[in-house]
This record gives sequence, structure tokens and C-alpha cells, in this order.
Amino acid sequence: MTHIRTRFAPSPTGFMHVGGVRTALFAWLIAQQAAGTFILRIEDTDKVREVEGSIAQIEDSLHWLGIDWQEGIDKGGDYGPYLQSERLDIYKQWADKLVASGRAYADPYTRDELDAFRELAKAEKRPFLYRHHRPENPPEWDGSQPLRFRSDPKEYRWHDAVMGDLSTGPEAIDDFILVKSDGYPTYNFCHIIDDMLMGVTHVLRSQEFISSTPKFLNLYEALEIERPTLGTLPFVMAIDGKKKLGKRDGAKDVLEYGREGYLSEAMMNFLATLGWNDGTEQEVFTVQELIDKFSLDRVQKSPARFDEKRLLWLNGQHIRMLSLDELIERVTDFWPAAAAGASDEHKREVLALVQDRLKTLADLPILTSYFFEEPDPNWLMLADNKQLRKLEHEQIRSLLTATRDTLADTSVAFEPSTLQETLNQLLETTGEKPGILLSLIRLAVSWAPFSPALSDTLATLGRDITIARIDRALHALDD
Repeated sequence: MTHIRTRFAPSPTGFMHVGGVRTALFAWLIAQQAAGTFILRIEDTDKVREVEGSIAQIEDSLHWLGIDWQEGIDKGGDYGPYLQSERLDIYKQWADKLVASGRAYADPYTRDELDAFRELAKAEKRPFLYRHHRPENPPEWDGSQPLRFRSDPKEYRWHDAVMGDLSTGPEAIDDFILVKSDGYPTYNFCHIIDDMLMGVTHVLRSQEFISSTPKFLNLYEALEIERPTLGTLPFVMAIDGKKKLGKRDGAKDVLEYGREGYLSEAMMNFLATLGWNDGTEQEVFTVQELIDKFSLDRVQKSPARFDEKRLLWLNGQHIRMLSLDELIERVTDFWPAAAAGASDEHKREVLALVQDRLKTLADLPILTSYFFEEPDPNWLMLADNKQLRKLEHEQIRSLLTATRDTLADTSVAFEPSTLQETLNQLLETTGEKPGILLSLIRLAVSWAPFSPALSDTLATLGRDITIARIDRALHALDD
């Protein structure tokens, strides 16, 4: 069997967002599934658009997601260099071969002359094709002029691993630039040379390149090389579905999600299912399940919408899938400042209480800060609760006083099951609904909009702190 070799070849023109990372993920999954090789190559031939620090950001993004490469930049390999700007001599050799075979020529035209050709085509209401204006006697290519590919217009039929069987006529084939006047090759040329020399078996591209595929096929033939398996990935659209998600439309740096408390495996799950499913109703996948089940023939042909609410839901699911030990390692940078002096045992106890309520790791402070510091009473929070805001001052005092007296009884063990029984008895003796009494107690001891089960919260706080907080709440009620 052929050894599978896939690659991700981004340009260092800024941060990585979900569209680019999804392409990397799909290529990585193909290689992982086949015990193949995943290559990271950097296409840095467009020096005008290059952004300093982008290469490190690309590497950091892939590392965070858990996408590792076996060959390429910073790893080495038998087919380097893996930075295209260090491969200029290689492209020059192949350009010279095309010139020698008559399949490439120096472009002698100025920008004004090319514009005139375009205006003429426009006036004659026909598409502009450069091949209609090939120079009869092009100058010898000395590197100071652009080098163009001499195309051979023809019909093409090919199979795309995602889009299926495709075809096009000769009108889609034109002469295109292989090497610019600054000596740097174009993407259309150098990626084909690199893929060939690096033995890439599967090439995944975004949908924006599908119109260029016939040109690539023409170049494969001119170079007399076997084309790899081609797969075209549909766009990732903004949530409204009206346009492609892009940096200008608010697409975030992938690493920003990590800083916001998203798990890398949740992001991987989300990206993989942006336009792919395994044919079942399953939505939550482990990394290994994605590796085992992924296939290009299950990638949908239509664009997928970026739904951050779904990402948030998936993140909560993956947080709950972690063992407590794994979660403790992940939340190191997300604890509230007040937890700095707390024991590891206490933090572990608190984390166990809130794990099921975390949507992101960044939720940790709002869910746990009152376990580590005394919260300030704020009776204005009653206005946010439809039931509590209807209570009169004396009703609040009566309910909290009854609660305080009951919980102060040392015969009441401060452990979850006993406390739950005690709270149930309080509901009976006061005649109040759970949504009122339990919400009121929860507010008085935490002053937080969310909290775990009340019996667990009280048990973790302990009797002394619970009573002190209810007393303080009663005192603040009169201020």
C-alpha cells in the first residue's frame, strides 16, 4: 500500500482562524488514520503580505490543538527545506526545465499593456485570456521578467475526493505566472513542485482554489508528474450563512479560544464536525474516535456555518468527560485570585462541585470565588430573580432566620445528604416553594448568580462560614 503523506502549507500572513485550522485537521486525520506522515510546510513566497511572528503563531496553534507534524519546519526530514523561501534554487531548476521544453516563457509586457488587453476584451464582451496575447518572440528569461506557463487548453474530467466527479472546458485554462519578477515563485507553481518532491499523496484545499484546479492539472501534465488525490473543502461561513468566515468578519485567533477557557479537544471536535459527520447522530467525539471514523467521502459539499453556541456546548461536554485529575491540570491559570492561598485539597473539593456546570474554564472564578473569599452582600441581586423580587422585607428576614436557627443546630451533620434532608424539612415547615427558599439561601451564602447544588455548597463552606454569611446577609438587609 502507498504510504500516505499529507501536508498543511499555510502562508505566514497573520493569525490562524478556524478555516485554515480545519484544513490542517482534516489532513492530519487522514495521515493519523493510515499511520502516515503529516508535513508542515510554510509558503512564505509572498513577502509583501508576510506578518512577523506568524510562523510561531501557526506552530503554537497546531500544538495547542494537538496536531503534531512528523516532518517539516522545526522537525526536519528528508525533503527539506520546508520553508519555501529557502527553496528558490529548486523552483529555478524546474522553471528552467519548463522553459527548455517550451512550456514556459518570459512575459515582456508592461502593466499598462496588460491593462490595454483587458480593456479590449471587455469592449469586445469576451473573457480576458492571456494566452490570446502570447508574444511571438518572447525574450530570453533572465529572471527580471515574470515567467509564464504556456498552457495547453483542453477539457478535463477529474475526481475530487469531496466534491465528486468534476469537469471543465478549455476556456478554464490560461497562461499563468510561475515566477514573479522579484524571483519568488507563485503559489500556483511552487506548491505543485513541493508536493511532488515531498511525495504528498493527498492535497486538501479550500473551495476558493477549485476554479484553479484545471490549471494545476495542466501543469501536472507539463511536468509529467502523477497528480495526488485532490480534495476541495467547502467554506466555513459566518453564522448568518451569507458570507465566508474571515479575519475581516471577526474570525478569532484560534489561540484566543484557549485563553478563553476552551479545551483543545472540544475545538478539534467542533472543527472536525464543521461539514463532516460519520453518518450517525453522534456529536461528541474523542480525538481517537475522530481518527478512527474520519473520511473525506463524508465531508459535505455545501458550506458549514460557524456556530459558537455549539462550540460552547461541546466544550461543556468535553469538560465533563475529563477526570478530576485531568481537569485540575487544565484549570491552573483560571482559578480566582482568592484561591492562591487555598490548599490543593480544598480546591479539588470545590472543582468537583462545579465541574458539571462549567461551560468554559474561564467560568471558574464566577462559580467558585465565594468558596475562597467573603462575598459582599448585595440585596439588589433580588431584582434579577422573578420570584425573589416579589418577597417583602419581613418575609426575607423570617425565612433566613428560620434557616439560620435550623443549620446552627449542631445535631445537623454538615454533609450533603443530611443537609438535603434538612432543607427539605425547612421547605415543609416554612411552606415555601424550593425556587424561593433555596434560591434565597443560595444567594445569602454565595452572592453569586450560579452555584452547585445547595446541599453540596453548604457542606463545602462548613457550618461556621454558612451561619456567619447568613448573619451578615440579615445585617445587610437592614442597612
